[in-house]
Amino acid sequence: GHTTMRYLVTVWDAGGSVPPELAVVRRLVARGHSVAVLGGPPLRRAVQATGATFRSWRDVPHRARPEDPDPFDDTGRHGPKIVQLLLDTIAAGPAALYAQEVTEALDAHRSDALVSSMLMLGGLAAAEARGIPAVVLVPNCYLIPTPGMPPFGMSWPPARGAFGRARVAAMNNLGIRLWDRGLPRLNALRRDLGLEPLRHLFDQHRSAEHVLVLTSQAFDFSAELPRNVRYAGPQLDDPHWAGEAGSAPADVTSDDLVQEYPGGADPLVLVSMSTTDMGQVELLRRVVAALDRLQVRGLVTTGPGVDPDQVPATRTVAVLRAAPHARIMSDAAAVVSHGGHGTVIKALAAGLPQLVVPLGRDQPNNAARITHRGAGLQLRRTSTTGAIAQAVERILQDRGFTHRAAELGATVRADAERTTVLEHLERI
Repeated sequence: GHTTMRYLVTVWDAGGSVPPELAVVRRLVARGHSVAVLGGPPLRRAVQATGATFRSWRDVPHRARPEDPDPFDDTGRHGPKIVQLLLDTIAAGPAALYAQEVTEALDAHRSDALVSSMLMLGGLAAAEARGIPAVVLVPNCYLIPTPGMPPFGMSWPPARGAFGRARVAAMNNLGIRLWDRGLPRLNALRRDLGLEPLRHLFDQHRSAEHVLVLTSQAFDFSAELPRNVRYAGPQLDDPHWAGEAGSAPADVTSDDLVQEYPGGADPLVLVSMSTTDMGQVELLRRVVAALDRLQVRGLVTTGPGVDPDQVPATRTVAVLRAAPHARIMSDAAAVVSHGGHGTVIKALAAGLPQLVVPLGRDQPNNAARITHRGAGLQLRRTSTTGAIAQAVERILQDRGFTHRAAELGATVRADAERTTVLEHLERI
């Protein structure tokens, strides 16, 4: 027995962060809780599919329609420029707008608790001022600057030796300083709400009962985490759009998708690059050409950000907008991806070795975790067709990659099946 509660969940319409956050919503609804989700209009159908009530953002930066310009578009931006974009559009610049809209929604829904996407600091301040308990969701690895954790956006392994530790500490201090550029805006809001000022931007997370990291602790690197941070396990739901028109139906088999040809028993390689357009078309074409050289069958899913017609298929490589990854992965031998957390963690859960070609954001961090565990290889996005073919062949021929991926994958799968996230949310 548990008491049914009323949750307000704030969701950021940002590609890969949506499916794990909506997976948590779906699980809360299934347990009989009343859940309202505050998000951008393009997420309405996905939210309603979970059984939650949808409520739209009004004044904070968001897309009114899927085809509108994305205020969070970070194409061509790296490191400091991504941080500045996030400060301007979500974490600090519109903090007062977030506080206003979250307060209104908390009241309208008579919410017992706020469940907040990790960067919506204005909404968290509003809940703190109201005395409403809050939980923060981190839909990937824990990449907020913290002692011992390699920095965001870099494929560094865990630090070794005095020099390595000093290098990580220096980069993390730089990261804190970059994020703290948003501190005056957030502290101005806090003053207006009658709250004490913060020393650092992400100290706002300390007001939360829990910061739940939606990955497997066995996958992430270990570091000194703030006391309210907990690993709550990966949420493996496929995105809502994977089952929409133009994608393969959920009961389809990989043989239906990849046409049979002489040697139809060849290993299947699944290729998946970013939900959003990160300029990956040229890379996808090189991956298709690389797979075409090998004794494999290939299946490429372009996602909603790229038109499949831009990536011509071949006799042995099929190209689709979407397909049910969980289903395909049960038949696949390996995965080639951009290193988005959702794809990487699902491939691990399926016990598959991976070739990771990061395009940006936290993808280099995920690639570092895969290579550090010996579960795959990493290449640059500028790699040639030949280099890609060679890496895929090596992953398929060296059984050590599959063995280590399967070993880590068993833990990831067990963590995904636990009810840790619900236990934390229901204990508020």
